[in-house]
Amino acid sequence: MSHRPPSRLPGRRAVLRGSLAASAALALPSAGGAVAPAFALSGRPRAGWGVQAGDVTAHSGLVWVRADRPARMIVETSATESFRRVTRRPGPLLGPGTDFTGTTRLRGLPPGEQIHYRVLLADPDDPRRTGEPVTGTFRTAPEGRRADVRFLWSGDIAGQGWGINPDRGGNRVYADMRALDPDFFLCSGDTIYADGPILPSVTLPDGRVWRNVMTEEKSKVAETLAEFRGAFRYNLLDDHTRRFNAQVPTVTQWDDHEVHNNWYPGQILDDARYTEKRTDVLAARSLRAFGEYFPVSTLPPGDADGRVYRVLRHGPLLDVFVLDMRTYRDANSPNRQADNATGILGAEQLRWLKRELSRSRAVWKVIASDMPLGLVVPDGATHFEAVAQGDPGAPLGRELQIAELLRHIKHRRITGTLWLTADVHYTSAQHYEPSRAAFQDFEPFWEFVSGPLTAGGFPAVKLDGTFGPRQVFVKAPARANTSPAETPPYFGEVAIDGDSGELTVRLRQEGGDVLFSTTLQPGRVGQ
Repeated sequence: MSHRPPSRLPGRRAVLRGSLAASAALALPSAGGAVAPAFALSGRPRAGWGVQAGDVTAHSGLVWVRADRPARMIVETSATESFRRVTRRPGPLLGPGTDFTGTTRLRGLPPGEQIHYRVLLADPDDPRRTGEPVTGTFRTAPEGRRADVRFLWSGDIAGQGWGINPDRGGNRVYADMRALDPDFFLCSGDTIYADGPILPSVTLPDGRVWRNVMTEEKSKVAETLAEFRGAFRYNLLDDHTRRFNAQVPTVTQWDDHEVHNNWYPGQILDDARYTEKRTDVLAARSLRAFGEYFPVSTLPPGDADGRVYRVLRHGPLLDVFVLDMRTYRDANSPNRQADNATGILGAEQLRWLKRELSRSRAVWKVIASDMPLGLVVPDGATHFEAVAQGDPGAPLGRELQIAELLRHIKHRRITGTLWLTADVHYTSAQHYEPSRAAFQDFEPFWEFVSGPLTAGGFPAVKLDGTFGPRQVFVKAPARANTSPAETPPYFGEVAIDGDSGELTVRLRQEGGDVLFSTTLQPGRVGQ
C-alpha cells in the first residue's frame, strides 16, 4: 500500500526519556517474559510472550514460544484440558541465535479433534527446573466432508503510527475474533510496519489523544536484525493478541511493510531515515525475524530453503494457497509492458500455483493474496504497486500473469476458487465477470478485501476494468490515515457448511457487526 512516511519523529533519546519506559511497562506480558534475555536472570525460565500454533493440518501443527533466557522447549499435548494423560514432545534449545524463540512440530495428531497443549521451558543445565507451563489449544483439520469449517482473515497491524493504545484496552478486535472461535486465522500480510515508527501520542482531529505503548525498537525504522525482531515482538505486548494466539492457530503471509513501503527486489531506497538502503539486505533480516516470530512450516528450521508461499490443506472442503507477491516481483513501474514473465509472482511461483490448483481436490480453493487484483494501488505519480494500473484494456504488465492464471483455471475446469486479501486499509467485495472485461478468457470469481486490524484507514481506490470487476460492497473512510478510534478495524469470516458445501463470506468490523454477507455454491468453475 502506498502511504506517505510519518512526520518527523522526536529524537530517540527524548522518546526514551519520556513515555517509553512507562508505557512499555503498561502492557508487558504478565508472565514476566518482557525481561530482556541479555540480562542475568534468576529463577526458572519464563514464557511471558505467550504461545502460538500455526500451519495446522489434519495430523500436524507447529507450536511457537519465546523464552526469557536460554531454555529447552518441551511441548505436552492432551485430548483434555486437564492434561491427565499427556504426550511429551521435546523441542529445540532456545537461544540468542533465534532471539530465544522456537517452534516444535507436532506430528501424528488425530484429525478433527481439539488439541490441548502446554509449553514448558527447562533450564538447559538442569532439565528438572522448568518454568510455569503456558497453555494453548487448536483444532486439527477434519478428514470427513461433513465437518463445518470456519476461518477469519485480515491484515495490517500497528501501522501508520497507531500502536497499542492502553486507553482503549489494547487491540480489542482480537477479542471479537476470538469470540467467533474460528478454526484458524489467515493473516494477509503487513504483520508489522518496520518502516513506521510510532510516537508516544497523537492528537486526533476532534481533539482526543491516542496514546501508544512504546518500545525502543518501535521508536525508529527497523534496519538491524534486532530492530526487526523488536517490531515483531511489539504486537505480542497486547493481552488480547496473546489470548487470541493461544486459542486460534494462524496461517501467516507477508507483504511490503515487513520491510519498507512498496519495496521490490533490488531496490535502493530513497529514504533519509535509513542508513542501510539496500532492500535485499533489509528483506533478508526481516524474513529471518518473520520466521522466528511466526510458526510457518516452509521457513527454517522446518524448510531449509525457506519460502512464504505454500498450500495448507484443511480437509476435504478447503485448501488455502498462500501467495508471496513481494519476494519475486519485478520492479514497480508504469506496469504497461506487453510481455512480462516475472510479473508479481515470479515464473516459478506461478508454475507452482497452477500445478497445485490443478492437483487440489478440495471443494473450495482459497487464494490468499497479499495484494488485490483489480484495485489500482499507485506507487508515486507514475508507477504502480499491485497488479492493476488503471488501463481498462487488454492485460499489460503484471496483469499478464493473472490473465494466464485465470485462463488456466477456466480451461482446467478448476472449481471453487475465490480470492482473499487485505492491504488497502478498507473492506470491500468485488465480483469479476468476463462479460464486463477487456480480457474475457476466464470464469467469474469473487475477491474479498478486509483490513486493517490495527492500522490507519484509507479511502477506497479506483477499479481497473481489465478483468471486469464490479464493486458490490465497500466501506472506507473519506480521508487518509484515520485512527482505529475513528474507523473501526475490519476482518472477514469464511464459513463452509459441511452438509451443503456452501461457502458464506461475511465482512465484519470491530464489535463483530456484519457489514456484508454473500453465499457461494460449491462445484462451479465460475461464481
